Amino acid sequence: MQTTPKGFRLHIGLFGRRNVGKSSLLNAMTRQSVSIVSDVAGTTTDPVEKPMELLPIGPVLFIDTAGIDDVGALGDLRVAKTRQIFDRTDVGLIVVAAGDWGDFEEHIYQELRTREIPAVVVFNKNDLAAPNAALRKRLEDDKVNVVFTVASRAEGVLDLREALIRSAPEEFINAPGIVGDLVPAGELAVLVVPIDLEAPKGRLILPQVQTIRDILDVDAYSMIVKERELRDALGRLNRPPALVVTDSQAFLKVAGDTPDEIPMTSFSILFARCKGDLSEFVRGTMAIESLKDGDRVLIAEACSHHPIADDIGRVKIPRWLRQYVGGRLEFTHVQGHDFPDDPAGYKLVIHCGGCMWNRREMLSRMLHCRRRGVPVTNYGLAIAYSLGIFERALKPFPTALQTYHERKTSRQT
Repeated sequence: MQTTPKGFRLHIGLFGRRNVGKSSLLNAMTRQSVSIVSDVAGTTTDPVEKPMELLPIGPVLFIDTAGIDDVGALGDLRVAKTRQIFDRTDVGLIVVAAGDWGDFEEHIYQELRTREIPAVVVFNKNDLAAPNAALRKRLEDDKVNVVFTVASRAEGVLDLREALIRSAPEEFINAPGIVGDLVPAGELAVLVVPIDLEAPKGRLILPQVQTIRDILDVDAYSMIVKERELRDALGRLNRPPALVVTDSQAFLKVAGDTPDEIPMTSFSILFARCKGDLSEFVRGTMAIESLKDGDRVLIAEACSHHPIADDIGRVKIPRWLRQYVGGRLEFTHVQGHDFPDDPAGYKLVIHCGGCMWNRREMLSRMLHCRRRGVPVTNYGLAIAYSLGIFERALKPFPTALQTYHERKTSRQT
């Protein structure tokens, strides 16, 4: 359970004023002292994350946030970090002390409703006071799960667990797979894994590991090869594989060595579908056609890693795009949860596969770009387009391929 990646966990955000008992509630839920508890308001200065197993949902990630009624310059930074948590929250817990519902709580509640994030209202310190009847009636009419707790005594924790299970979104319970629907049970997927400077010594990168596990979960087979051995490996098979998946940086060679009748795509494109909205990414990718000399492009990575000399996000993608556009492009890079409040100054956002993220956070970032009219794509799709193999890489995904053909036709007419 502890090694389950964050991206596959239900993200549960705890929101509320300072000193309402969010940290005590988290400690009671996890049965551990993972957050500092104090009578001094504002003890939690940064979001605290705690992974745990919540049956029958499975792995979850609790995020204990700083109070959003903080004051002062340091308080502004805490509030900014707390607001980022909305983007990756699957279920929001609004923690209220002694029934004290005011503008702060209403703001959180309306923010969650606007984003269509399920909310659970937790009236903590219920031994001191209870909410008024009108508030309870409104929440009941809104079909919001309401729980009464005394976190310091762990009272109401079981009720809260049940409320979380009832509130878990179907998209999490029935989360889209990575590759299992493309490779039937008993069939073979060939995974092309280059071993170069970007490959971590002694292990595979997370998207590759997660894809292998997804194949095993559907009782299919996987064969792992490097790009130089792919042609020979395919020649040794007595029947063609159901799918070839490659690291995006080896796209051209793998496309050349894979017969046209064998479906082929990349790990990054698989994750564009699993973590985001593939059709929306396809529409964003086609904005590459409109790029011109001097345009600004934002490249966003979900994780913070030390870039190498030939880094795919900082070197290879900019090089391929400049070659395709035939002019100078200005690239900006952001990592982790850092992202501009207003990306409107960019002509295109190119995102990594998001293997470290949950689906809601990727969808939130895509929505953020869409609201400001900025097209967004991901690494694998941008690479395939700039290398001229976009349609080939989309063939395993009929809906996304249709989106491409429709957009292409509309541009021609």
